[in-house]
Amino acid sequence: MRFLLLLLAAAASVHAQEIVTLKPREGVTLSFFVANMGEVKPQAVALLFIGGGGHIRLRMEDGKPRFGAQNFLPRSRMEFIRNGIVPVIMDNPTDQQAGYGMSDEFRQSAQQVTDVRAVVAEMKRRYPGLPVFVVGTSRSTISAAYLGRAMSGEIDGTVLTASLWYVGKGRAMLNLFDFLTVKVPLLFVHHREDSCPSTPFHEADRLSRRFTLVSVKGGKTPESGPCDPLAPHGFFGKEAETVDAIAAWMLKKPYRTEIE
Repeated sequence: MRFLLLLLAAAASVHAQEIVTLKPREGVTLSFFVANMGEVKPQAVALLFIGGGGHIRLRMEDGKPRFGAQNFLPRSRMEFIRNGIVPVIMDNPTDQQAGYGMSDEFRQSAQQVTDVRAVVAEMKRRYPGLPVFVVGTSRSTISAAYLGRAMSGEIDGTVLTASLWYVGKGRAMLNLFDFLTVKVPLLFVHHREDSCPSTPFHEADRLSRRFTLVSVKGGKTPESGPCDPLAPHGFFGKEAETVDAIAAWMLKKPYRTEIE
């Protein structure tokens, strides 16, 4: 009986929520939040990268993990869980937390690949045999694109939601990226009514001739600016349907490419 209880305790610990901290580079630590799957059987793992500067300020308060959860991806973590996807909410490495946060240059660097490679290895150790995906939204789609290109054979796919085509005053970003160099499965997800100047839908629509696109329409009345999470840019009010499509794509199940 004692042996059985130990086995049950070990099984429960696999699905417990926690903050994990790794040391992927000399003098740098990287923390991420692994959600509690409860009674849901894990079928895949998704590393979730928020937009903006990327810093979720992951910490422990009163014995509980705390982090900024307004962004589309952490806000939708229960939708990932419901679909059998383990949500791993990424924070910035310690050398990318000052000021605005993660730079665009770092998102395209070998250092980020090193960091994410360590997280992927840890999650594969915890969930052996499960596919691991990278999911970015808004500015973190820069990370998702470059990681997808650099980590062929290490991750099972990459998802770009509300892709950042331009930065600043119309300066080119992902609209000039060669997505044919990404050798892992690639999914674009974009809201038709995204009115953020850096993430216009027409660029995603243009790429849909060669790549898979899930387009989203409708949702709740915006409660934030056009480039912020509580607007079409953040799939506000359409989180469940959007994540359902992403999860089904990951699990190679039928999914909707037009969500209204």
